[in-house]
Amino acid sequence: MIRKSYFGVAVLVAVLMAPLSAAPQEEAGVTEGANPAGAITDVPGIRVGQYTYADANTGCTVVIADEGAVGGVDVRGGAPGTVETDLLDPVNTVQEVNAVVLSGGSAFGLAARQGVVRYLEERGEGYRVGGGLVVPIVPGAIIFDLRLAGGVRPGPDCGYEAATGATTGTVAEGSVGAGAGATVGKMRGGGGAMKGGVGTASITLANGLVVAAIVVVNAVGDVIDPSTGQVVAGARGDNDEFLDARRILRGLASPGTPGDAPAPPPDPQPGQNTTIGVVATNARLTKAEATKVARMAHDGFARAIVPAHTPGDGDTIFSLATGTLTDGFSTSQVGALAAEAMADAILQAVREARGLPSIPAVRDLPGT
Repeated sequence: MIRKSYFGVAVLVAVLMAPLSAAPQEEAGVTEGANPAGAITDVPGIRVGQYTYADANTGCTVVIADEGAVGGVDVRGGAPGTVETDLLDPVNTVQEVNAVVLSGGSAFGLAARQGVVRYLEERGEGYRVGGGLVVPIVPGAIIFDLRLAGGVRPGPDCGYEAATGATTGTVAEGSVGAGAGATVGKMRGGGGAMKGGVGTASITLANGLVVAAIVVVNAVGDVIDPSTGQVVAGARGDNDEFLDARRILRGLASPGTPGDAPAPPPDPQPGQNTTIGVVATNARLTKAEATKVARMAHDGFARAIVPAHTPGDGDTIFSLATGTLTDGFSTSQVGALAAEAMADAILQAVREARGLPSIPAVRDLPGT
């Protein structure tokens, strides 16, 4: 029998006060709220830290596996921004991952990884190469948020601060960390977009199996609730009505006055529309099995985002298997639950987001 974790508590990670172009400095405060879908930290040994720049809509999100975890990855987008993904190929030597970095800042944001590597090296965590030396294994991926970031680019200090503040407790959702500048619903350009963000969810079985996800939703498409088929966040018309990406793709929806001829949807710009995430489990998996779980988790993208995996996005999912549960599950089961947790996390991301001027969040729309 499946039990979803519905009664966690989410804590907004500290937004550290820093000048627009400066490195992270000091804590500004913590906000608490409910997290009805659980969190990736429900997997024992997984910690999450986030850093959000003050006065800039960007940041980074770090997932740390304290004892290391078997890692996998699957990249489906046509314009990805990633680092250390080749290392996760099952034919390659290194088996375990120490952390995964998700960052804003486009290609510049890959530098946040350096701060996480430094944090782990200081603690002696990483691939042991002899002589007391370690090389932390930290893959990562980025989203494009440069137009909202106010000139700030997440760098090593962002990654270091996020890793330093990582906790096994509650996880901030919405407009925080790597999701601070995320948007969705750009099928008709940015004018009708809505706010995206960070979301997390978990599923726990009676036998102790835990499968969970964390995601940064920055999609060109709409976010759809798979249970109802309804648009939750997406491209809007003049009166804030949802145009519905499924209709746009069929040439059936167009902004403007009634009777306007529908226009074909524009091609997304490469690198500007991306959803990136991590699925984690306490199941013991091989590297090949972890890779398969990452692939199956992309079904969660396809269920909750329309369209997904386009030529202009960088859709990427990493997987982590901590291995503390040794039996009572199958790889197929873990992968199927990972897809479900990912879809739940995507919904959480937009529902918990906070709007920006001219970019509303779900909570800002009439009737929500």
